[in-house]
Amino acid sequence: MSLQQPAVFCNMVGDWPALHWNAKYLSAVLDGKTIQFRLGLKTVDLVPQFETRCSYVEATLEEFLAWSCGQPPCLSGPFSCYEYSKYWAYADYKYIARIFEDKPEIFQDIRWSDFGFPGRSGKESTLWIGSEGANTPCHLDSYGCNLVLQVQGRKRWHLFPPGDTSFLYPTRIPYEESSVFSKVNVAKPDLKRFPEFRNTTAHVVMLSPGQVLLVPRHWWHYVESIDPITVSINSWIELDSDHEARVEEAITRMLVCAIKSAENPGDGDVWLNPTEVEATSHEINLQYLNKAVSAYFKCPKASVPEQACSSSTGAEQKTSTSCKRKKREVGCEPEGCRLLTQECGFSTFKAEKLQKIPFGPHLIQVLPQSQETSSMGTVAVESDRRDLLHENEEGHFGKSHRTGKRQVMSNDCETPAHQMDPDGSPNASQTALSTNDLLDCLVNPRVISLVARLLLERTRV
Repeated sequence: MSLQQPAVFCNMVGDWPALHWNAKYLSAVLDGKTIQFRLGLKTVDLVPQFETRCSYVEATLEEFLAWSCGQPPCLSGPFSCYEYSKYWAYADYKYIARIFEDKPEIFQDIRWSDFGFPGRSGKESTLWIGSEGANTPCHLDSYGCNLVLQVQGRKRWHLFPPGDTSFLYPTRIPYEESSVFSKVNVAKPDLKRFPEFRNTTAHVVMLSPGQVLLVPRHWWHYVESIDPITVSINSWIELDSDHEARVEEAITRMLVCAIKSAENPGDGDVWLNPTEVEATSHEINLQYLNKAVSAYFKCPKASVPEQACSSSTGAEQKTSTSCKRKKREVGCEPEGCRLLTQECGFSTFKAEKLQKIPFGPHLIQVLPQSQETSSMGTVAVESDRRDLLHENEEGHFGKSHRTGKRQVMSNDCETPAHQMDPDGSPNASQTALSTNDLLDCLVNPRVISLVARLLLERTRV
């Protein structure tokens, strides 16, 4: 828990039965049970492929495997309308406790207790099954930190530190509790719209089967499946800081729901993520807020934060509970793993108690890309039973993007002459603000952090 940067654990899970959870094995275990797949286009454009832009089908893993193997459409059932060469499919955020509720013995195949969390198993874990190209838009998780086991295939992780938050243009639209999305498609960034993205520092790692990645609190991540079939298992670990994050999330929910619900429904703005069943009412959101504040003061050592920090590396890091995103599914208790009903979680270690981190052949530090790396360089971590190989692969990010770009950045920010009024000011049509523009400011992580601190201070008094 003392790690404050991404790291890959090797040779930790060799005796876990879960290492046999490839897609074919899981298909046999599920025995015809259908699960939801999210489908997106393999073509990459300048706009992130949020879940609101994807299609969804209910299918068995057997049908998924047939489709991913290129069998004729008539044999791939629900996927028959989606050509494999053009689409990827992702069964993501599948809570193991739900999809294997009739097989609880399988929970013990996952042993997070080996990482120092006694009793934590598959019951507190999530399953991910995807095809080549399947990806998760760049986002940070408000709650906890993340341990990810790669079981089948490889995934490339693009990670950005909390201090890069302002460079990633955070947004809460589409709204999903505990997920702060980036407006930038980091796979193909629109540097004219988002010039500050050049200032990010990417940490890129290729996660291979048998490796476990730690994603520390508030690290941004964009994840893509590299091989034809990928299977991953993760668990979000609770932190003491989650109690303040619950207050921040309740404030955000109240503001987003109130403002977006007041818009004309005919505008067609799909602002609620598919994972959120409905826009909760103001009364319910106020109840959530009061419960979050009450829970904050009931937890041991809870105290009002001393002073809000205005720096991007301080205030922006102050947003984090045990369930990262509550993917609500049919038949599940809506409040089942809601942020407001969590008990106090695992404690973070005090800084004065930290010891030197034993990085080495079994714990690999995911380093930022160096300026010496080519502008398309990424760091890959590969391992076998004896050796760990560090390779360079083609990527997109790194400090090298900053070199020689200042003049370009200033030009990008200039308003073209044809968009100017005669008096030299930008055309009104070019500067019209939307509700989402306002929300991006109102629920910016820095603003919400300050509001939460003021609210907690007022409540304590």
